Amino acid sequence: MLKQRDAMTDHEIGTREEWLAARLELLKEEKELTRRSDALALRRQALPWVRIDKAYRFETDEGSASLEDLFNGRSQLLVYHFMFGPDYAAGCPSCSAIADGFDASVVHLAHHAVTVGRVSRAPLAKLQAYKQRMGWSFPWASSRDGDFNFDFNVSFTEDQQRDGAVDYNYQRGGHALDMTPVPEPVAQLAAMCGTDAPTYGRDRPGMSAFVLEDGVVYHTYSTYVRGLDGLWGMYQWLDRAPKGRNETGAWFRRHDEYDEPFVPAPHAVRQTGG
Repeated sequence: MLKQRDAMTDHEIGTREEWLAARLELLKEEKELTRRSDALALRRQALPWVRIDKAYRFETDEGSASLEDLFNGRSQLLVYHFMFGPDYAAGCPSCSAIADGFDASVVHLAHHAVTVGRVSRAPLAKLQAYKQRMGWSFPWASSRDGDFNFDFNVSFTEDQQRDGAVDYNYQRGGHALDMTPVPEPVAQLAAMCGTDAPTYGRDRPGMSAFVLEDGVVYHTYSTYVRGLDGLWGMYQWLDRAPKGRNETGAWFRRHDEYDEPFVPAPHAVRQTGG
């Protein structure tokens, strides 16, 4: 079935009936994936909570804030660990692509007792300027010289890099940001942030969840790398496009950096940044 070829394409061509039969087979697997995803969500929510006793401090638009303050009066907090190190000139392009989809969801989540925000190590003034440039409105806090990013395994020291002691995504090494020689997409993204690859790689993308009960903050979940796939709005669309992600080089830009008119180009290897 679907073995016919068309002179205009190398892709398999079929009749509408053949397409429907293949589509119904795929639908069975899609439904199974949905059920599996629902089951994993329940297991994610069933993870034991870890009490947060450290007094983290952040710089925010409203002044100095505690982790509890970041909840903004709600009972749940989702923090996106945005790659913007203190020595970056601009935020990570891939984290920026993820963040472009946040504003549309924040208002709905707020009415479901969930606050969504970002935390980065760059000084607050840098974050505010970049936020204004990107046209974002959701909260963004600076963890500056505190332990928050390090404790949640999204920031690392030069010593850790030198000694090969970077534990990221629940394992040591293996990520593109730790490779030698430096992969071209990593070097390109670092340059887009106005820094070099080692400096760029000392901050990593991730998402952490917290809950506030009876005045106590608990850590409930963290995820990194491919665990962030569901937050990339554009990739959910690309996974349903005829040619998929089709990535071979660094293709995405910050939303104000694309050439006009847009000219389609080969796409990029991901999992190199946020």
